[in-house]
Amino acid sequence: MVMQDHQGVADRLSRHELLLVSGGRSISGTLVNAFTSAFKTVYGFGQDFGGAIRRLTSRNLCTMCIRRR
Repeated sequence: MVMQDHQGVADRLSRHELLLVSGGRSISGTLVNAFTSAFKTVYGFGQDFGGAIRRLTSRNLCTMCIRRR
């Protein structure tokens, strides 16, 4: 089996032929999983940050935090 580099194939195709090439636009499970993981991370950070702001503004801290002061 002969391996061809992609640059050599692109050199042999005309510009018109390259425009007619289709494919590669599918959304894979890996891509969906990556976006889902990123969203969960940002969402969790937002929840933690919002909770910290709420506790600081209402001065409602846990008793363990108060004892350390």
